[in-house]
Amino acid sequence: MAQPKYITKIDQIEQIPEGERERLKKITEKFVFRVNEYYLGLINWEDPDDPIKNLVIPNENELSEYGRWDASDEDTNYVVPGCQHKYETTALLICSEVCGAYCRYCFRKRLFRNDVKEAMSDVDPGIEYIRNHPEINNVLLTGGDPLILATKKLRYIIEELRSIPHVKIIRIGSKLPVFNPMRIYEDEALLELFREYSTPDNRIYVMAHVNHPREITDEAKRGFQALHDAGVMVVNQTPVLKGINDNPDDLTELLDKLSWAGVTPYYFFINRPVAGNTDFVLSLKEAYEAVEEAKARTSGLGKRIRLSMSHTSGKIEILAIEDGKAYLKYHQSRDGNYGKFMVLDCPDDAGWFDELPGNEAYWTPPKKKTEEVVSVNQMSDMPQKGKRRAPSKRQTS
Repeated sequence: MAQPKYITKIDQIEQIPEGERERLKKITEKFVFRVNEYYLGLINWEDPDDPIKNLVIPNENELSEYGRWDASDEDTNYVVPGCQHKYETTALLICSEVCGAYCRYCFRKRLFRNDVKEAMSDVDPGIEYIRNHPEINNVLLTGGDPLILATKKLRYIIEELRSIPHVKIIRIGSKLPVFNPMRIYEDEALLELFREYSTPDNRIYVMAHVNHPREITDEAKRGFQALHDAGVMVVNQTPVLKGINDNPDDLTELLDKLSWAGVTPYYFFINRPVAGNTDFVLSLKEAYEAVEEAKARTSGLGKRIRLSMSHTSGKIEILAIEDGKAYLKYHQSRDGNYGKFMVLDCPDDAGWFDELPGNEAYWTPPKKKTEEVVSVNQMSDMPQKGKRRAPSKRQTS
């Protein structure tokens, strides 16, 4: 299959009624709109609640000011422009401000505003920081989507990282394995790059963003196979999203299809309370119950998945929610509290760690850094800790 044509104007989507297109232009004037013909072909336009459609077609609630632009305080993790260092052994290179797909739920929605520049075209300051910090043994390339970069640029980044002896793992976070799998299996230069630098001693991992089982097409499986053949390990992470994949049947099918394709189910995430994302918000209880029902139906391979929150203070694993209590554990911790077990009251409508009574005893909000580090600090957060989001139409239905 040839590379798909990309579409950046809502007017080009003829399946959307003209009046709706006019209303949606307000969103696309503020946030990036980017899809391609291949992915649009996965949408059932006869279904107004089609999950693939809801992933990429704007919705009017995106203009809501409820939530925060930087819900996990990523701005406090920057050590040099374009590089975050939150956990001791892991660094993030924000190396692309462009996505192949712009998913409407994106937790880095702030990157796709015209008034913000957070990703860096020059990755050298971040690479130099990593070179000078031997405790960092794995690096995540993120953005945006690193696989949207030209292969020549990606080769430069990977070669530089592979020249650093203490960097053992390189991870690439990407939607392209299911959004544009042809970019992977048709680019021999990309596959050669992976074959060269993903070795038995030092693997490259692609952290795929597969949200719904319908995204796992024959083309996607061909892309997975090309990555496997090139020595790349493929794992998957997705938030659990209202109206997208919160049905246990869909989550079960997703876990099964990933396992069958040799893609490790890695994380289910709680959707972060980002401004404009109310359409996708589930309560912690709803997300937990959907995930547990799906896990009960799948094999041990699917059961490896962890349901977590990427909170300011760390990755918080949700072990159980039962009888009004949340049983939690720090799966990763900014302050060295790995493994810390917590039991907190869990109101039925709580959707984030900050909304659990007593959470303040377990973490201290980090100090904000200056604008000299990253321009994202110029943006104002919306409602802060303890303030509830406005309910979406789906939440009240």
